[in-house]
Amino acid sequence: MTVRGHDPWSSGSAYDAFMGRWSRLVARRFLDWLDPAPDRRWLDIGCGTGVLSTAILECCAPESLIGVDPSEAFVAHARATTDDPRATFVPGSADATGLDDGSVDVVVSGLVLNFVPDLGGALGEALRVARPGGTVAGYVWDYADGMQLLRGFWDAAVALDPEARALDEGARFPVAAPEPLGEAFRAAGLTAVEVRAIEVPTVFADFDDLWNPFLRGTGPAPGYVASLTGAARTSLRDRLRQSLVHDTDGSIALAARAWAVRGERPDWRSPKAAQ
Repeated sequence: MTVRGHDPWSSGSAYDAFMGRWSRLVARRFLDWLDPAPDRRWLDIGCGTGVLSTAILECCAPESLIGVDPSEAFVAHARATTDDPRATFVPGSADATGLDDGSVDVVVSGLVLNFVPDLGGALGEALRVARPGGTVAGYVWDYADGMQLLRGFWDAAVALDPEARALDEGARFPVAAPEPLGEAFRAAGLTAVEVRAIEVPTVFADFDDLWNPFLRGTGPAPGYVASLTGAARTSLRDRLRQSLVHDTDGSIALAARAWAVRGERPDWRSPKAAQ
């Protein structure tokens, strides 16, 4: 992940509290869609706190798994919360993983591709480290329309502070949509490219359950909240609260949609051979 404006990635536990509940659900459904064979060598690019890596270890019977992330805090969190001997977590970037050519069978990336500064470079790296016939896949939130928590947050923020529009992930990340994702994978040289939606429920016990993770400062929206004065923060909280539909018991039910994409590395000796 790349720090960009209000995109701090300094605390694994804070990010896990903010996104972990439903990112775990998305990870499981993503892996169900991939339906991989057992005993495969996996690479998780931008592994973050280890949510997708943990799901792979639990559901996919991998031979080995390497998680790579540029945030040392996230790598430390993943190491501390994952004691499976098949897993290794190391610092590294999406376009420079440090792995050997053709050394893994499956390359995945969960909720990261939109943050990568050079997506083409990252996909080129995925092609390099994947074996011929191997799978490259990932998923991102549908920030523009399908991630209701963040959509509601940024709509409230922009209504109070028009300059916040520049930070709105729906505007910042046009790649987080079916056509751009598919085109990026095809342009990188992947074949048999498919894109599909994955939807999961996000239910909060009450507004505090929804709001408090925004106060922990890790991620674009929490980073924006951390930048506000007390009065501005209160105004944003109150506007967001008023915009949401509360059930009779105070709970708040929202939808979360991600776009998932996968492709295969062609059977050529090097990614450069396709150019």
